[in-house]
Amino acid sequence: MRTMDVLHLEVTPWGVTDASMREHQQERIRGEREDLIIFVEHPEVVTVGPRARNEGQAPPPGYATASTDRGGGLTWHGPGQLVVYPIVHWNLDGEANVAAVIHRLEGWVIAALAELGIEAHRDDRMQGVWVDGRKVCSIGLSFLRWVSRHGLTVNLDTPAGRVEALAGCGLRPDMTTSLRALGHDVERATLVDAMLRTAAQSLNREPNL
Repeated sequence: MRTMDVLHLEVTPWGVTDASMREHQQERIRGEREDLIIFVEHPEVVTVGPRARNEGQAPPPGYATASTDRGGGLTWHGPGQLVVYPIVHWNLDGEANVAAVIHRLEGWVIAALAELGIEAHRDDRMQGVWVDGRKVCSIGLSFLRWVSRHGLTVNLDTPAGRVEALAGCGLRPDMTTSLRALGHDVERATLVDAMLRTAAQSLNREPNL
């Protein structure tokens, strides 16, 4: 089984991490490093994807913003959210297109939450992961030579009203929420551990721990 490195970061500004991701992506393309998973949290910022820019979407007043080239619209980042960036060469069986990669990442989050006793699911309305009909995980990627950058977010214990007030990914504002708001108290380290335990089965890649 292919292996992948794991990088745990403290709270890091989104722009700093974005620059680092670009470097890691180029290293992976050149074959200078293995696949890499980055776990991080960002200070509050709303990243604005191409679709949001094209459709004139913007967050309410009072939100810092940053432009991004990942797929999707508006995505909130901030305290109480786990962000996971796979810098991965998706060239294994079952990874033939973007939809297949997103399906694999969704399955990873669903499997990790199941380990913690939380029943999560996909939803036909939009990519991501949902609990009790509310979206708790967003996914947005960009690819270069089939190596991904950007990734996914899981809302654990976000400040009340911040992510809920945002019409992220084109949904009405109240459709996105946190696990805490749904009655599930999950620590960041606990979810990270569950994701590492389920990575091999979900991603066909064994974390280097």
